[in-house]
Amino acid sequence: MNEQTGVRLNKWISETGICSRREADTLIAEQQVKVNGEIAEMGVRVGPQDKVEVRGKLLGDKPPLVYLAYNKPIGVTCTTERKIRSNIVDAVNYPQRIFPIGRLDRPSEGLILLTNDGDIVNKILRAGNEHEKEYIVTLAERFEDDFLRRMRSGVRILDTVTKPCDAQRVSAKTFRIILTQGLNRQIRRMAESLGHEVVKLKRVRIMHIGLGELKPGEYRQLGGKELAVLEKVLSHSIKTEEASVTPARQSTSDRRPAPEQRSRRSHSQGQRDAGAGKDRAKDRDKGKDKEHGAKDNQKRSSPGRQSKASQSKPADQRGKPGFRARKR
Repeated sequence: MNEQTGVRLNKWISETGICSRREADTLIAEQQVKVNGEIAEMGVRVGPQDKVEVRGKLLGDKPPLVYLAYNKPIGVTCTTERKIRSNIVDAVNYPQRIFPIGRLDRPSEGLILLTNDGDIVNKILRAGNEHEKEYIVTLAERFEDDFLRRMRSGVRILDTVTKPCDAQRVSAKTFRIILTQGLNRQIRRMAESLGHEVVKLKRVRIMHIGLGELKPGEYRQLGGKELAVLEKVLSHSIKTEEASVTPARQSTSDRRPAPEQRSRRSHSQGQRDAGAGKDRAKDRDKGKDKEHGAKDNQKRSSPGRQSKASQSKPADQRGKPGFRARKR
């Protein structure tokens, strides 16, 4: 057991494929896990030399890493919860434990990646890493060029403004859009905010990985040059929370001066106001107390704070029944 350089126990257990990290935490809390014959505690780190048992069964070697490209049909839900109807795990029906990287709405279709490699998930998903995702979107009604201009420049949804993006017309009702962030139901919410309804949404690319010839319900293994490029790109990506913070737009709180700056400004302004008050007091009545005029002019007013209006969530859309995947 190596407390300094090993892997966290919950991560080690999940990488063997028997359960998720959250489920591993539950097993540890219930004292169902032993490391080298001793009941394990939360946060323990382990390595290849350690023997890890779960419910009395010794864990074997980690399975080989899996990376799949899957053409998700409409109606499949991107969740690992097996109790959810038409969940993506049952739809793909892969022999090893895998999970989706990100999600596509149930009414949407197209490319989604699945893996058993927990280290790459946040590297792909964090908006700060600027990884592109491309979609073809069809609206219920025809749209004007101004709609695309506003989509490109950013739309206010979910108490924020979306990052600038690329959007190009395909036809009277269809456009192609490339995003580097993934807010909940982002494209549908953006279109709805501008007065349009999305009737079809298909993702055709994630980074350099395209949908290719995959039919709905089919998947393929990533390998060769495609996998090599993925590993190279992700080697420069950040998986921590800081990668979610982008410098594109500065918030109102960021533009406010620091408390000590506001304090110094208030003090200096107070001194100037006090001096001016004394001069005016002398002019009005030279016989009155000078301090009285100074006190009257040292009153301050504090600026109020503006609250943001909350955005209402659009009604959920129902999808079709799930599918069983076919390997291509």
